[in-house]
Amino acid sequence: MKFIETLEDLHGHYGQPGAASTKKEADWFIPEYRRIIEASPFLALATAGPEGLDCSPRGDLPGQLVRILDDRTLALPDRRGNDRIDSLRNIVRDPRVALMFLIPGNGNALRINGTARLTADEELCESFRMEGKLPRTVAIIRAETIYFQCARAVIRAKLWDPQAAPDLPTPGQILAAMTKGAVGGATYDQEWPERAAKTMW
Repeated sequence: MKFIETLEDLHGHYGQPGAASTKKEADWFIPEYRRIIEASPFLALATAGPEGLDCSPRGDLPGQLVRILDDRTLALPDRRGNDRIDSLRNIVRDPRVALMFLIPGNGNALRINGTARLTADEELCESFRMEGKLPRTVAIIRAETIYFQCARAVIRAKLWDPQAAPDLPTPGQILAAMTKGAVGGATYDQEWPERAAKTMW
């Protein structure tokens, strides 16, 4: 198997992108991109650190997922999760981040590349209070490039098509397999919905 190992070979294989692929890129939140950001309930946050790369899902109510602070800056609250803080540890050591926003029912994704810093500013965290719970930190993200990704990938994946969920291993089953039954199991799966409802924010 021959691998493509130089940019010259790669560009020769693909050619040049068309205007629709390049003219959509902005370095500030144009009104159209602002509307997409404000309507999005989900994003994937990619970070890099000494141990490698990380990609973390982030979800919230539209308008609460992130807040636009100015034409190039977002605030992303860190809601309750698994407390691994992989993304946050990376940001402290390497500020580069990438975000991909998705909106259910919409095929296009919105992508943002930039840098981030973390703050535990009390006033800012308080402004993100939900059901009495505050985020422990907020990432302040400075956007450098913003552009939409066409819907082909979402269409191919049939991501929003209503269909029965496939029969997949549950978190409890995975934990039980990984720990030889010491953690997880059926009890974990049965208790998770109630536990999640109490710790959503």
